[in-house]
Amino acid sequence: MILSYANNVLPEGGPNAILKTMFPFDAIDGGKTRFGIITIPPGARIPVVGLAPHDEDEYCIVVSGSMVVTVAENEYRVSVGDATLIPSGEAHASHNDGDEECVVVWALVKRL
Repeated sequence: MILSYANNVLPEGGPNAILKTMFPFDAIDGGKTRFGIITIPPGARIPVVGLAPHDEDEYCIVVSGSMVVTVAENEYRVSVGDATLIPSGEAHASHNDGDEECVVVWALVKRL
């Protein structure tokens, strides 16, 4: 077993969010998954401008708060307990338009 304590993981990113990668792709030999948690403060948008894709499939579960996820011209409201799957290459953005932090557990998974 490999254990990662949130208090021991340094946050990444800038002022728009607190991103913690709990397990990077290389956590195990040949790893295909990057896993972590992100806290998005009220009013924050990721990315700040435009939409951004990943080379991996992105799985997310909202564990507190809510946000709007934009994919192409479509907007989706996601709240506590909701999950998303954004296929690799699909450009998207997340915006916390609420008045409380939005906390999301995420995984980026490389396809075989």
